Amino acid sequence: MNKSIACLLALICMHFLTLSNLAAADFPKNKGNLRYSITVTQFENQAGWSGQWDIGEGFGEIMTAALNESGWFIVLGESDMRAAAMEEQDFAASGRAAGGKKAPKIGRMTPAQLLVKGAITHVQDSTTGGGGGFQFKGISLGGSSDSAEINMTMYLVNSETGQVAASTKVTGKSGRKGLGVGYWGDKLGGLTGDMEGFMKDNVGKACEDAVGQAVTYLIDQVQSMPWEGSVILAKNGKIAINRGSREGVAVGNTFDVGSTEQLVDEDTGEVLDEEMDLIATIQVTEVKEKLAYGKVIRGSGDRIQKGMSVHPAK
Repeated sequence: MNKSIACLLALICMHFLTLSNLAAADFPKNKGNLRYSITVTQFENQAGWSGQWDIGEGFGEIMTAALNESGWFIVLGESDMRAAAMEEQDFAASGRAAGGKKAPKIGRMTPAQLLVKGAITHVQDSTTGGGGGFQFKGISLGGSSDSAEINMTMYLVNSETGQVAASTKVTGKSGRKGLGVGYWGDKLGGLTGDMEGFMKDNVGKACEDAVGQAVTYLIDQVQSMPWEGSVILAKNGKIAINRGSREGVAVGNTFDVGSTEQLVDEDTGEVLDEEMDLIATIQVTEVKEKLAYGKVIRGSGDRIQKGMSVHPAK
């Protein structure tokens, strides 16, 4: 391999690993918090900004990736990805595709408990082109001498009720100096470059800054949200719940099990609260991807029945 190319690749790896570690450190570590399924809808471009890429779609793509990397959520594909998955399921069920265990089945898509939507309300951009940067396999590296600022409003919606659970406003800034790493996927495909220089996309960097703040905000919100599962097996002393490693369940976790009653507003039909008649507390002994097995450590295991609710032990 040419020595200059080898040095260049080594430099890319060093910068990428260093900045990846810094980016990962921006989010608080998930130390046992149970995860919710979440999906991001396309952000509206209310700012009227236009450039080499669609800012609404680009923002949604960067946020989906950041949520996934945070380790706090079960991240589902954006609406276009989920629509494509449903088309494949319909095709497999049509009889025109080869069957078998690997064919996508209808009725198995994970529903989103939380929805993220929002709008880009203002973009201030002083981006210019220049040398000093390069692009390698989807990662663009380069110095930043100009700046951009983006204002965004974001909503977190409970998919069961349709109500806004939380909202915030974020201002993202690209920064005037420093090395930047920018992701470009199929929705950011307009960002290109070469060894001589490239268009420094400060709006993209401002988006990344805004996304980092937004994901940190979402993590803060979910830590106070109620979490629930169900008993799917209660037979011959064996107990299983319908939550597993995908949701963050781990061996040693404890859960309260019991029958629940919803307190419903007779005027609006809204669920105001949920009361549990505690039957027993179980401790997880074995975890699989989508379920977990446990043993009773307090209460009456004989009274546990399939379909009972499961909450994190108090």
